[in-house]
Amino acid sequence: MQNNIYIIGAGLAGCECAWLLAEQGISVVLFEMKPHKFSPAHSEETFAELVCSNSFRSSDTISAVGILKEELSSLNSLIMQKAMETAVPAGKALAVDRTLFSKAVTDAIMGHKNITVVRKEIVSLNEEDFSDAKAVVISAGPLVSEALAKDLGEILGETELYFYDAIAPIISTDSIDTSKTFWASRYEPERKEYLNCPLTEDEYKSFVQALVDGEKVIPKEFEKEIHFEGCLPVEVMAERGEKTLSFGPLKPVGFINPHTNAQPHAVVQLRPENKEKTALNMVGFQTKLTYPEQKRIFSQIPGLENAEFLRLGSIHRNTFVNAPKVLDNLELKNRRGVYLAGQITGVEGYVESVACGLYLGLILASKILEKPFVDAPIESAIGALMGHLRAESKKFQPSNVHFGLSPALNQKAGKLKRKELYASRAKERFQTWKESLTL
Repeated sequence: MQNNIYIIGAGLAGCECAWLLAEQGISVVLFEMKPHKFSPAHSEETFAELVCSNSFRSSDTISAVGILKEELSSLNSLIMQKAMETAVPAGKALAVDRTLFSKAVTDAIMGHKNITVVRKEIVSLNEEDFSDAKAVVISAGPLVSEALAKDLGEILGETELYFYDAIAPIISTDSIDTSKTFWASRYEPERKEYLNCPLTEDEYKSFVQALVDGEKVIPKEFEKEIHFEGCLPVEVMAERGEKTLSFGPLKPVGFINPHTNAQPHAVVQLRPENKEKTALNMVGFQTKLTYPEQKRIFSQIPGLENAEFLRLGSIHRNTFVNAPKVLDNLELKNRRGVYLAGQITGVEGYVESVACGLYLGLILASKILEKPFVDAPIESAIGALMGHLRAESKKFQPSNVHFGLSPALNQKAGKLKRKELYASRAKERFQTWKESLTL
């Protein structure tokens, strides 16, 4: 069978796109530079490696991301299937054992008869012979290699195509003083799925001040520091005001400290990294603090005085394009036949990257098999997300999926009712669109 599609990058989007195409009987060549070369944040040889968090976020059926996951599962998403198979307890969120998850995805991709994996770094679209390709997909992720990013930049004529993201620390569970902490989920103390570190008002104020005063990693001279608003470093939030964290990731609402039978002033949550709960991720603690400062400052949190940090937080460059300006339904406007998928397009988050890869797979499969394809309705979660990549703005920024990307309801409703209305409309429009698909 002649190779039809070349995909560069075996991350979430690349694997999802490759799988959908292969399932349609289309031959795929998937390039992955690991283990010959690793990005600054990757360390495993397996595909779809999760580096920021092990959570695919909320599965609440009236949340935008929950609906998006439902849509992906309905479309037979490989990533969603493997995430469910390797899930760990995380309340209303879908979190996975990241080692088992990555291995499961890798095994599926490597075992598919229509996918050929090539372990090689692609540094330029002119390097490889793509003459027999029906399409070339760049799904190299937000940490695309400098060489390929430079080549892409030359094609686009764009500069400063990046923003900064940060990774949260992971702590060994048995190093935590559990006499000062408690297991519970917000509003549901009986669901012992998060380890919570309660802080008094004085402890909280001292901690916030330490974050503000802490030594941070200084960007390189040639780099401009830009943060994505949906994933701010914890110290940046602290700098925005003393109460910012207590209304954000450290909010105490829904918790009663069983040691005092009172609501804490603030709560630091830790989420299990694996099924055995031997490692915990500090929820919302993306950081650009230096390693020594992380150990010193985070050890001020009650229960973490002697914490063993299995992984400290770090900061890295994320690359993305000005999608509305340079893309036409994920295809480069000035280099036809070349497509982008995943976070490099300007979608933000694991689930969104999966959705972008799957959606591109639908577009390409429809073209190759000469089947009609209609864009997903913007009222659906996946349609709203793809619509964001087409919506021109003065300053295009990456975005998670949220109801604000969908058309307004044009009726007044309370917060909960409004979510229900958005969710109901999304599910109805998605189902109609899905039934129109001919693949």
